[in-house]
Amino acid sequence: MIVRIEERTMTKLLMIHPDKCTGCRNCSLACVFGHEGQFRPAGTRVHVYTWEREGSRAMMCQQCEDASCMKVCPTGALHRAKGGEVVAYERDKCIGCRMCTMACPFGNAVYDAASGSVLKCDTCGGSPECVRFCPMAPWSSWRTTSPPGPARSPSPASSKRP
Repeated sequence: MIVRIEERTMTKLLMIHPDKCTGCRNCSLACVFGHEGQFRPAGTRVHVYTWEREGSRAMMCQQCEDASCMKVCPTGALHRAKGGEVVAYERDKCIGCRMCTMACPFGNAVYDAASGSVLKCDTCGGSPECVRFCPMAPWSSWRTTSPPGPARSPSPASSKRP
């Protein structure tokens, strides 16, 4: 899975290598603590799924280029800033219709009744807490100097870049 992170003039891509994920959920806890200052697993923006044969997978908003959640949002609470890559959420504009949660094909936009808002990955402003606290490092990132465009898998040579 590839997630885009905005960084001024470049786009930073975050790739999750699912074969390295152990399902420890440290990423989920780091995410919710970074956003709310408390360990409330239901408030995470990173969801970890575990299957008997396939193992565990961390999932989060993929910042889709043609985001369904943005298309169905009647108030523009989910939007992309001019020239931006990250799908932003403005709680003040949200009316709680939950259309975005139904439109997301990956289930990565969820409604949180405790906070009365939609939870989705915001990339922690470009410095994801999930990456910082993962003990297994299934995350890799690289920069692209090309103009922001659709997410793509790197070539084997480019995946070794910092």
